[in-house]
Amino acid sequence: MSFKEIQKDVNDWTKQFKIQYWEPHEILARVTEEVGELAREINSLYGPKVKKVGERDIHLGEEMGDIMFTLACLANSKGIDLDEAWQKVMNKCYGRDNDRYEKK
Repeated sequence: MSFKEIQKDVNDWTKQFKIQYWEPHEILARVTEEVGELAREINSLYGPKVKKVGERDIHLGEEMGDIMFTLACLANSKGIDLDEAWQKVMNKCYGRDNDRYEKK
């Protein structure tokens, strides 16, 4: 699935609401919350943080999906094409950053 398809799915779902997208600072706060939930899950799986009794197990993929959804909301609200943005990032990876890290 492309980012364009993800953005369309998000837009199709959000357009049913009176306020389709929150303000950018509100979406950023939501992204921050979602990243915090991912961090908590990683810390409980691979770090010293022990889950509380009765705390539900959350899969890393679910938390990453929440982050992607929220970023798609931000992109949609600002008219940003994430496929284009992704291509620019990958061009940097294979361009200026290609020799930045030790290779196998």
